[in-house]
Amino acid sequence: MGIFSAILGNAGSVSQDDLLKKYGQLLTDNEEIEMGFKLIRDTFIFTNKRLILVDVQGITGSKTEYKSIAYKSITRFSVETAGTFDLDAELKIWVSSELHPSIVKQFNKSVNVYDVQKVLAFHVLG
Repeated sequence: MGIFSAILGNAGSVSQDDLLKKYGQLLTDNEEIEMGFKLIRDTFIFTNKRLILVDVQGITGSKTEYKSIAYKSITRFSVETAGTFDLDAELKIWVSSELHPSIVKQFNKSVNVYDVQKVLAFHVLG
């Protein structure tokens, strides 16, 4: 992921091996990481059971929140592809019956948003 893209807040892909090494202790039995993305200090991980949002907090980054969202609580989602002049793609996720998206993440052009959509659709739609 380029530094300019990271400064703009766009996420880039992270390998499954790197995610497993760093966040493997968060996984339950028979839970596997399918894909993950890093956004400056924060990370979000799609597993076969849930979506895990890792929010590094504070100036020093010594405090971290791990938020788990069960796929069954996701009521809808949208994926917007990057355009010619628009450098990022966007993912929006609505949890339960909220009016506005609970989660909004931006991806750089190196991320195939169709893959992200496919993982979400598989788990949310069953």
